[in-house]
Amino acid sequence: MGCLAFKKETFRDDYTYRNSPEAIHRFPFPFPEDKYMYSVNIEPHVSIKPGSVFEFPFDIDEHYVAECQDKAITLAKDPGRYAVLPHMMDAQWDVLELIMESLSRDYPDQFKLTKDGNRWTWHNLPLGIQDTFTFGDRSTMAMDPFEYIGRQTQGDFVLLDQREGTLFADAGCITSQADWSLAFDVGMSWHQWHAPVPRATEIGVMDRALKFMMNLQLGSPVRRLNWTMTINPRLDTSPENYPQWGTDRNTVTPENAGDKIHLRVELQTLFRLPRSNGIVFSIRCYLISLNELATYPRWAKRFHRILRELHPDLIEYKGLTKFHQIAVDWLARFDDGAALEIGTQPE
Repeated sequence: MGCLAFKKETFRDDYTYRNSPEAIHRFPFPFPEDKYMYSVNIEPHVSIKPGSVFEFPFDIDEHYVAECQDKAITLAKDPGRYAVLPHMMDAQWDVLELIMESLSRDYPDQFKLTKDGNRWTWHNLPLGIQDTFTFGDRSTMAMDPFEYIGRQTQGDFVLLDQREGTLFADAGCITSQADWSLAFDVGMSWHQWHAPVPRATEIGVMDRALKFMMNLQLGSPVRRLNWTMTINPRLDTSPENYPQWGTDRNTVTPENAGDKIHLRVELQTLFRLPRSNGIVFSIRCYLISLNELATYPRWAKRFHRILRELHPDLIEYKGLTKFHQIAVDWLARFDDGAALEIGTQPE
């Protein structure tokens, strides 16, 4: 990772975000088959495929610096995107330790952690940050430990407290969510938080997911992929800022669809935390335009079939209604009807 070049780009206004050929190749395409319906699809979060997004517990890529800068802009405009309930301080230190140890171990050319007992020094070279603090002592840090490390990691984080036979979303650092609100959800139980997911209750998906997560073991994290679609490469698609991005859905035409329509994939990972017995839920967002996706016609072909057969409830839930058919028609040119093998790999 020493040779990783961080790109200067934007996720708002002029939208200069682009994926390099290497970033396209490692994109976590989420469809192993030609059809999709909501599923738990959880697997162990173990290292596979060197160079892939699954190699390390927390993925750092060419968009790291730009994403952290965009996160800082969002938090400056709306500090409420960071929220934590008072009883979550042990979990805050847990997640800081987990991320610092992971990044310094897996990306030693970019991050360094030095420990002298409880006196820790953290050096983030890409962002030019170096701080010394006492682990476990909030007064030695300029901000909460959870916010401090959340600002320096790609993606969003929710801290889940386990009590009363369920999980509660009692803290979050959320700046790239796909149309849900931390301010609304903080303090909610598992089923309250996921109530909007269509058909999830009737088919029992959320009950099975909760049971699985309640039994999550320390040192045995898990992951899953979730997806939606976004117009323009915008990370912050929050309900609070809907007036800034919602109307973008009306700007899609058959001519600009390849540039404007983006597949948005979340790599969701869950880690049991040692002191608090809570769970950190990491939601890392990856964006790819249809033009970039079509670099691999196999992906374009499969995505065409996914969208063409997508259940109407999911089209509405994922906010695709206004541009769904344009995307289907745009992708149709790549689909010759030939059978595809099961799997998510590109050509």
